[in-house]
Amino acid sequence: MSTSTLPKLHDTAKDFMPINGTDYLELYVSNSKQAAHFYKTAFGFQSLAYAGLETGLKDRESYVVVQDKIRLVLTSPLKSGTDIGRHIDQHGDGVKVVALWVDDATYAYNTAMERGAKSYMEPKVEEDKTGKIVRSGIYTYGETVHIFVERKDYNGTFMPGFRKWETPDYNPSPVGLKFVDHMVGNVGWNRMNEWVNFYENVMGFTQILSFDDKDISTDFTALMSKVMSNGNGRIKFPINEPAEGKKKSQVEEYLDFYEGEGVQHIAVATDDVIATVRQLKSRGVEFLKVPDTYYDAVLDRVGEIDEDIAPLKELGILVDRDDEGYLLQIFTRPVEPRPTMFFEIIQRKGAQSFGKGNFKALFEAIEREQELRGTLH
Repeated sequence: MSTSTLPKLHDTAKDFMPINGTDYLELYVSNSKQAAHFYKTAFGFQSLAYAGLETGLKDRESYVVVQDKIRLVLTSPLKSGTDIGRHIDQHGDGVKVVALWVDDATYAYNTAMERGAKSYMEPKVEEDKTGKIVRSGIYTYGETVHIFVERKDYNGTFMPGFRKWETPDYNPSPVGLKFVDHMVGNVGWNRMNEWVNFYENVMGFTQILSFDDKDISTDFTALMSKVMSNGNGRIKFPINEPAEGKKKSQVEEYLDFYEGEGVQHIAVATDDVIATVRQLKSRGVEFLKVPDTYYDAVLDRVGEIDEDIAPLKELGILVDRDDEGYLLQIFTRPVEPRPTMFFEIIQRKGAQSFGKGNFKALFEAIEREQELRGTLH
C-alpha cells in the first residue's frame, strides 16, 4: 500500500478498546541506577520516582525518568535467580512492558481475554495515600507485555509503591522530546500477519500501512512491515518480519542477538528536530549517518520544506513526504551492547507516514554498521 492510499483512522465510536496513550515503557536493564543516569544525561530525562529496598521491595529496583509525556521505568534485579535477571540474561537490556493508559483496566483486560489474549496480570488495585490505580496485563510478541493502566483515581507522583525521586543537584535540561510517536516490534519469519491479526482481533487496531520487500530492500537485505494503529491514532505499532535477501537483514540480526521477538525501536516526537538532535549529539548520543549524496536529490524528491538543507545534512536528518505533509527523522545507533534496541527522533510537519522514501538510504546505513560488526553475511 503506498502512502497515497493512506486510510483515515477508523471511527473511534467503533473502537471496542479505547486507549488514551502510552502510559510508560518499562525496560529491564542490568544496572538501573546507571541507566537512569544515562537517560538523564544523554537524552534529557528528569528524575521522577523510585522503588526498591527503601520502599520495601526485596527483589528489584526501579528508577522512573520523565520528559514531557514520555515515562521510562528502568528496572534491575537485586539478587540472582529472578525472572527479571533471566530476561536480561537471554535478551540483554530492552523493553519488557509497553504500558497503555486506559479509562478502565478491568474492561480492557476482560475484553482482550475474551478475544484470545494470553494473561500476564489479572486486574489488580494498587493503593497509597494519594489514591489508587488499577493495572492488568496481556502478552504480545515474544516476552513483551502490554499493561493496561487506569489512573482516574490517582493523584500521586507515579504509582503506589514508588516514592518521589528528587535529584536537586543533577537534572540536565530536557532536549525537546514530547511523546512516543510509535514503537516498532521485530517478529520472526512469517509471523508478521499473526501479530497483525492479534492487534486487529484482540485490541481493535487497524492496519494503516503496509510495506513489502520491494519497498524495504537494498541490494543485500530486505524486510516486510505492517503498521497497526488504535482508533484515535495515539498508539502506532509497526511490526517487522525478515524477508529473503542475499545477506542477513537488520531484523534477522536483531532476532539473533535479542534471542527472540521484541521491541526494536522507540520513536519519540519533537517539535524541532534540528535543535533536539544538536543537543543529543553534544551529549554523546550517536546516530546513523547517511552519505552526503543523499542530500543532493532530497529536495527534488520531497519538494519545498521550511528547513534549510545545510543543518539537515550536517546532522544526518532524513526527510520524506506523503499526501498530508512531510516529516524529518533520524535514528540512533543501538543504545545497548547488543545490536538490538535504538531510538528514532521524529518531527512531523503534517505527514502521517513513516519515511518510506528513506528506507533504502537508512538500510544501507544500517548495513554499513552490520559490516563493521561482522554480522552482514
